[in-house]
Parts: sequence; structure tokens; C-alpha cells
Amino acid sequence: MRSAEPRFPNRKSRPVSGILLLDKPSGLSSNQALQRVRRLYDAAKGGHTGSLDPLATGLLPICLGEATKIAGLLLGAAKGYDAEARLGVTTDTDDAEGEVLESRPVPPLDRSAIERVLQDLRGTIVQRPPVYSALKRDGVPLYRRARRGERVEPASRSVEVSRFDLLEAIGDRLHLRIECGSGTYVRSLVRDLGERLGCGAHVTALRRIWADPFRAPRLYPFDELESVATGGHAALDALLLPIEEGLAGQPSISVDAEMALALRQGRGVRPPGADAGGRRVVLDMAGRVVALA
Repeated sequence: MRSAEPRFPNRKSRPVSGILLLDKPSGLSSNQALQRVRRLYDAAKGGHTGSLDPLATGLLPICLGEATKIAGLLLGAAKGYDAEARLGVTTDTDDAEGEVLESRPVPPLDRSAIERVLQDLRGTIVQRPPVYSALKRDGVPLYRRARRGERVEPASRSVEVSRFDLLEAIGDRLHLRIECGSGTYVRSLVRDLGERLGCGAHVTALRRIWADPFRAPRLYPFDELESVATGGHAALDALLLPIEEGLAGQPSISVDAEMALALRQGRGVRPPGADAGGRRVVLDMAGRVVALA
């Protein structure tokens, strides 16, 4: 999660809490999108739950206030994407924002030939992240090192790809649907697909369409948020999801009012069922989140 603690000058921040399902536009970094949301909400505290490339659009959950405490759980969630790939051209960023490294002719490809390659890129695979990525080495993002001209060789890692399907092929353009686990780079999948097809490829458009537990999200673009903001803080706050919705599907236990109060006060108590192993969401009798145990 990237969080932003500094207050905005000349504005009074407030302790608003909840989750906004932002429809991030292309051209903004995830952190720039976060700062824009915080300004609209005058939020004292906020963070996002996993970067989207500036080129990418779609779902970016923004956690405000107390919701930042569950951002780490959302960061590791499975995600779904729609992507457009162009065959025959490779770039240094593996997407359309980079410099062209090589252009190659695209061989005759039918759907079955593409499908055979896609099959090899599903399941548990070893992937090399892009050189231009937010991964850090010695505390410095790799993209920053690459821009400084340093030699960057990201370490390969194992990722889960549950779906990598061809929806449509028109000329040198492929429309793809991807569902994958945390840490998977769609740019790397497209790059590797292109290499296996013998012509190279890069991402020209990318949209995140869901991220667990938000499988059918109602997204809010900035133009709608700015329109709603004319109605004041109350109108904006009505768009926020409660923390509980961000924890949907997580194992949970319920406690009575006395134990809920003790946990909220930070007293050293052990909820019943906390010894079962793994993380549990502790809920009070009204279904409100009390703690993570």
C-alpha cells in the first residue's frame, strides 16, 4: 500500500473512513489518483491497495481513515483485467508508454496457435517482472533506477494465472482477459506471449475490471466524484463502502459486547476461536469490525 500522511496546506482535513472504488483514468499514477481523492474528501489519511500503471484504467480501491488498516489484505487479492496487445513490436516498458526496442513481422497466426501459447502461460508460472516496475531494490523503485540508466535485472518469481484467454484477434491486435493472483504483471504476460509467438508484443491498453472481494464493483470516475462533491462532504461520504465490505469472505469470529469493548480499548484478551490458526476478522454482535486476530 502507498499511503500519504502529509496534510494539504490551507485545508482542514477530517477523519473520514471507508473504501472508495475509484475508476482510475489513464495518464495518472496510482499515487496521483490517491492524492486527488484525498483532496476531494479532505481526508486526513489515505492509501491505495496496489499500483495500477499510469497507462491503465479501472478499479483502484482507495482506503480512507480506519480502512487503511485493511489495505494490506486487499493488496494481496486476486484481480481481473482486460488487456489489448499489439503484436510485432517490443518496448522497454512492455507497454505503449515505452521506447520501441524492436519491430518484427507478425507470422500468420490462427486462433489455435495463439491458444496453444496461452495454455503454457496459465497456472503457476515463473515470471520476470518488467524493468520499469514499482518493485524496489534497496528501497529504490526499479523504474527509477532504469530511468537513471542503471542496469536493472528483476528477479523472476512464481505467480498464479487462473485465466489468460483470447477474446478477439484483429490483425496485429489481441483482446485478452486475465485473472491472476497478487504480484502478477500483465505487461510481462503479454511480453512473454509475444516472444513465444515469435514476433514480440506489448500492452496498448489495460483495464482492471475487478479485485477481490469487489467482483462486480460500482466504480466512480473523477468527473462523477467532482459533480457529487458540489453537494458537500455528506454526499461524497455516501459513496464510501464500509470496512466490513473490504473484509467480505475473510474467516471471522463474533464476540459479545464486553469483549468487543476490551478489544477496542487495546486490552490483552483472546477472542474465542482465535487459536484456530490463521487470521480472523473479529466482529461484534452487530457485524461491525472490531479487530483482526
